[in-house]
Amino acid sequence: MKRKKALITGITGQDGSYLSELLLSKNYKVLGMMRRSSSFNTSRIDHLYKKFKNNFDTEYGDLMDDSSIHSIISKFKPDEIYNLGAQSHVGISFKTAKSTLTYNTLSTFNILETIRITNKKIRFYQASSSEMFGITKPPQRENSQFLPQSPYGISKVGAYHTTRYFRNAYKLHACNGILFNHESPRRGLNFVTRKITFNIPLILKGEIKKLKMGNLDIKRDWGFAGDYADAIWKIVQYKKADDWVVATGENYSIKEFLDECFGLVGLNWKKFIIQDSKQYLRPSEVPNLKGDASKVKKILKWKPKVKFKSLCKMMLESDLASNGLDFNEAKKLASKLK
Repeated sequence: MKRKKALITGITGQDGSYLSELLLSKNYKVLGMMRRSSSFNTSRIDHLYKKFKNNFDTEYGDLMDDSSIHSIISKFKPDEIYNLGAQSHVGISFKTAKSTLTYNTLSTFNILETIRITNKKIRFYQASSSEMFGITKPPQRENSQFLPQSPYGISKVGAYHTTRYFRNAYKLHACNGILFNHESPRRGLNFVTRKITFNIPLILKGEIKKLKMGNLDIKRDWGFAGDYADAIWKIVQYKKADDWVVATGENYSIKEFLDECFGLVGLNWKKFIIQDSKQYLRPSEVPNLKGDASKVKKILKWKPKVKFKSLCKMMLESDLASNGLDFNEAKKLASKLK
């Protein structure tokens, strides 16, 4: 059997690393496209260069430069392309609205147009987002209305419809995975879940006394990024290109996330959190996201394996270990802070 080849944009991110691991375990040859930056940001995938040196590599490219995309696709000849590359932070998108809108939408167009020109048999996956639903009441599913509340959400709606356009107009196997929030120990530090688990060890060690947070009442459907990588792969393998919601079907507030994580080391989060609504105020907010993943569960036989409490423990355990602590040592330090 011919070994499949996959091109992944956004390879250095959380999702790119988990998806790469999954595809390599399935005997794929994987090429990651990276944006050039002044720092070499490959910490999430460094282990793959060594372990899969014959099947894994990266190459510099620019999703805003169609000649760059054309060159990589023509040379590598992928069977599948997973577009995970984006400006992916909602809060930052309010400060970089124009570039977020331009990059996230036009980059998707550039890839699909290149597929149309070079090889229509390439299967394409677009990383869509639950932020597209915005203020639509939960549970949100594939046919729910899009009412985005941020430049990021708007940009993802544009990329979503671009993908559908190429699928319908040019019969490309182009899919949208509408993923709800998915977290892991590899999550970036500017995302609220990782911000919490990263700073708890610093509080325990006395390096910081308080942590500033914004709105604690918003609710999100949080799953494990590793589970969602499996859903992404299943979406692309399905015989018919389509749009799919991927979610746990459960949602929790940030207060509940704080409760769970601080509780794991025996602390009351209320003693250590300062709400600073002004500093973290957004022009508009998405109050409640909860996905209905009935379609992907029924047709693709996918379901999340990691539950909320396990996810919190996994993330906190990793950040404690990075600080030379385990849960027993953390609880001893916590007892001195009560």
